[in-house]
Amino acid sequence: MTIGVLLFSLVERFGLIIAAAFLLLHFNPVRQMGLKHPGKANRVFQILLFGAFGIMGTYSGNMVFNSVANLRAMSVVPAGLFGGPLVGMAAGLIAGGHRILIDVGGFSALPCGLATIIEGTVAGFMATRLGERRLDWRYAAGIAFAGEVLHMTLILIISRPFHSAVELVELIALPMILVNTIGAGLFVQTIKLLSRHREKSESSTAHDILSIANHTVGHLRTGLNPDAANATAKIIYERVGVAAVAITDTDNVLAHVGEGADHHLPGRAIRTQSTREVLHTGTPVYQRRAGSIGCDHKNCPFRSGIIVPLQKGGRIVGTLKFYGSRRAMLDEVRFELAKGLAQLFSTQLELEDIQIQSQLRANAEIRHLQAQINPHFLFNSLNTIASFCRTSPERARELLKNLASFMRKNLDSRGFVGLDEEVEQVRSYLTIEQARFGERVRVEIDIADECYQWRVPSLLIQPLVENSIRHGISRKEEGGLVRLVARVEEDELVVTVEDDGLGMSAEKAAKVLAGGLGSRRDSIGLSNCNNRLEQLFGVRHRLRIASSPGKGTVVSFRIPRCSETVADT
Repeated sequence: MTIGVLLFSLVERFGLIIAAAFLLLHFNPVRQMGLKHPGKANRVFQILLFGAFGIMGTYSGNMVFNSVANLRAMSVVPAGLFGGPLVGMAAGLIAGGHRILIDVGGFSALPCGLATIIEGTVAGFMATRLGERRLDWRYAAGIAFAGEVLHMTLILIISRPFHSAVELVELIALPMILVNTIGAGLFVQTIKLLSRHREKSESSTAHDILSIANHTVGHLRTGLNPDAANATAKIIYERVGVAAVAITDTDNVLAHVGEGADHHLPGRAIRTQSTREVLHTGTPVYQRRAGSIGCDHKNCPFRSGIIVPLQKGGRIVGTLKFYGSRRAMLDEVRFELAKGLAQLFSTQLELEDIQIQSQLRANAEIRHLQAQINPHFLFNSLNTIASFCRTSPERARELLKNLASFMRKNLDSRGFVGLDEEVEQVRSYLTIEQARFGERVRVEIDIADECYQWRVPSLLIQPLVENSIRHGISRKEEGGLVRLVARVEEDELVVTVEDDGLGMSAEKAAKVLAGGLGSRRDSIGLSNCNNRLEQLFGVRHRLRIASSPGKGTVVSFRIPRCSETVADT
């Protein structure tokens, strides 16, 4: 055999190994295990995979002078560079050990086996030094070149008789060094391309999941009901490219969008046996045959299906289903997408319970805060009315009517009222306070007409007015002015309560909002209102205080236009 014939033969077989590796690594289970680094199971799989390719490199070689011109290096060098020292060494031991065992005591068995083990080990340790550059084809080619030169040297050192070793090296050195060098570079480049493809696919899948979750979060937060399910199914159907999307609870189809809508009807009982099995086992399934779906309709267009469970609080509460047809086939990417969406949807369903519990806590806190305000105001009001009972019974009667109206509205269980009702509540309060303080309390109320259509938390404005009177102007001998102003700005209601009383420092204002200024009664009005606003609308809508000693105080807040859900709390 000539060098040219041997070179041509090795090139032909090296192409077959590269093609086999490319096809095998494209097979999804192999790709998932073979191209992922972490995990003991993945490491073992990589060792066996590259070890098998190394053995293939032996059997695809040519018999020359009782030896084998082989392609093991082009497999064990990529093993080390991709998997690191453990994978490289182990794959080298498998391929090299196999070479020794199939020809124990053979002319070149020992040097050939040792060279393979060394090549895999060196490549593995080089990978730790190269880091992110380890899958550069140039490093793979360089290591394979050096390894095959060492291979030839070991044959000359170990194999005997020496003249036979020289004849063997003269024939196989050039073909083996050249083909293994090129082969190792191409093998590493193949792994690199497939890894990038997997990462890009996973990145695209993650992007799709987050995009869909972003559009569906507002629907599923209301629970797993027909309206939410239908809106969610439409969003998925428009973005994923499947034949149909369905969502079920544990008994019925809540939504079905796409093909098969003539017999997979929302509101009807679940038709497919496979869906009932997923509800029972909680295990996602990918059905690749029409018969596996279990639909008994003779014209059902579906040829494949993906069913994943939806969970809430550890319980299976429904399923998310993708269907494939001749027009729109399913694949592993969509299977992973469905599982990712199901996990996010399950989390969103969990948030529904958290939101309900949070709202219940908020309502309980609001009732508690109202109860704290009432005794304080009632005590002051009764003292004022008592002072008029002898001197002006008619005035006392009118004040009692105002107090009764105020308390009746204050005890109303509604969380939100119209702004006109809240302003009337303020007027009832001011009637009593003006009777108490006389001309020392002056009031201006300026409410824009468009504000009266707004709904606001009940008993929110009156405590702010009370605070202005108690802590602002009542402590001044000459009294002062309290102004209540309401405007609509940027589709938000802006309410301002201003006084020209004593004012306070910024540090004191912060303590008042926190409810931490001396006695709780001193700061109860502002802190309670602040807590309620934060509970209902978030921190952006907390009270704002602008004040300085001797220059009065301005307290303001903004309320968004209330949704029916919030306003009904």
